[in-house]
Amino acid sequence: MILAVVLLLAGAAAYWFVASPGGSGQFVTAENGKVSIQLSEVTDGKAHYYSYRAGSSEVDFFLLKSRDGTVRAALDACDVCYKSGKGYRQEGDFMVCNNCNQKFQSDMINVIKGGCNPAPLTRTVENGQVVLLERELQAGQRYFPTQG
Repeated sequence: MILAVVLLLAGAAAYWFVASPGGSGQFVTAENGKVSIQLSEVTDGKAHYYSYRAGSSEVDFFLLKSRDGTVRAALDACDVCYKSGKGYRQEGDFMVCNNCNQKFQSDMINVIKGGCNPAPLTRTVENGQVVLLERELQAGQRYFPTQG
């Protein structure tokens, strides 16, 4: 009985950590208009979550290397469900909206845009770094409630 309670609590804590809304990523900063993240941090096929401070908002985004070998980048929000502030979780090769539970193939991130698809971010890989433009992250403020 005690073991069942411990397992239940551990499962609930794990779900909260994975599916909790925004602000759970590693904070990053920009230099010379760019945010750079080590490519080696995101090549394991898992979604890696980050936050960028833009004014009074935390702009949350994720990076992952999809099964086709491409590094994908998107805001942890979409055009439809962003007001919920719930973002996405990863289930295998899919990113799943924590609000409406729609699934999106990871290799279609940055390809299919709009609706409940993760809002794409332009990214390049330069000298072992995934590089994002600070201006795109700043523009992403509209998807995230003012925090303070």
